[in-house]
Amino acid sequence: MKINGIPYRTIWLAKDGEGVEIIDQTRLPHDFVTVTLRSLDDAATAIRDMWVRGAPLIGATAAYGMALAARADASDTALDEAYRTLHATRPTAINLKWALDEMMARLSPLPPAGRAAAAYGRAAEICDEDVAMCAALGEHGARIIAGLHRDKGERVNILTHCNAGWLATVDWGTAIAPIYKAFDAGIPVHVWVDETRPRNQGASLTARELNWHGVPHTVIADNTGGHLMQHGMVDMVIVGTDRTTRNGDVCNKIGTYLKALAARDNNVPFYVGLPSPTIDWTVADGVREIPIEQRSAREQSHIFGKDEAGRVIEVQVTPDGSPAVNYGFDVTPARLVTGLITERGLCPASPEGLLGLFPEKG
Repeated sequence: MKINGIPYRTIWLAKDGEGVEIIDQTRLPHDFVTVTLRSLDDAATAIRDMWVRGAPLIGATAAYGMALAARADASDTALDEAYRTLHATRPTAINLKWALDEMMARLSPLPPAGRAAAAYGRAAEICDEDVAMCAALGEHGARIIAGLHRDKGERVNILTHCNAGWLATVDWGTAIAPIYKAFDAGIPVHVWVDETRPRNQGASLTARELNWHGVPHTVIADNTGGHLMQHGMVDMVIVGTDRTTRNGDVCNKIGTYLKALAARDNNVPFYVGLPSPTIDWTVADGVREIPIEQRSAREQSHIFGKDEAGRVIEVQVTPDGSPAVNYGFDVTPARLVTGLITERGLCPASPEGLLGLFPEKG
């Protein structure tokens, strides 16, 4: 995607061929800052402290984290420790474990002397594969938007939650990829952007990238979506996911479940965009089996913003002494999902639907 006319991915190899460049997403939307990761600890910090966000990008960063670790020490013991360190950073996003398993499968059979080069090569492949998958699912999802436009005869209003755009992946995005593809094809679209408390990833990231790309959008409070649906102002909901079960349950940013309930009550189609590494084929019941990350209560009690002098500051929004809790995700049952959009096409949120697209997983 482009920022001020310059094409960017969210992660790329530094000019020295060793460091890894990322966009520090904690500085958005007000400042565009890139950071160079040079060690395993740098990569772990970037994932844990949300310099990078979104399941596919977390996986790509973990892959490069393994490469940085292998450059420093490619022994079996060191790689095992790197795996454990990175795996512990974010418990919910399955792409993290998938990418780490891919890296270990490539590196373990090799002698230590050949592991660093192989690690950098496999990490680059994982990034390229993510771009291809997101572009493909974008094409499939854009056809749904085009169909709504044909039926409606006017612009398509789409509601999304959290950030599932190119900042959440290596490029294109998951839920937002169909919107970009449709917009670039000339289909009139407008996006309702949930602010997505507590980290405001809709307001700070989704709105930022839609603004860069020129896509019409409006930022709304998280609780506004149901009202908009009741009044016919939403034609479809599309969200991303950090982990989807083999039965079609969808784990995504906290608040997604409430959007799905409102969509069902108002007959608004509810779609999920996901590349296949986001599917956890080992889990059936998302509500009971997916670990839900609990993050610092400070993310709930404090907020960043720009003051009148243009300074980015943090302020407290809760009373002194009031406790807070910060669940990062919730699970939307498959029965509330209209369809899953993958790089292989659209399918029902069901075991049969997923296996119809991915029969090799049977």
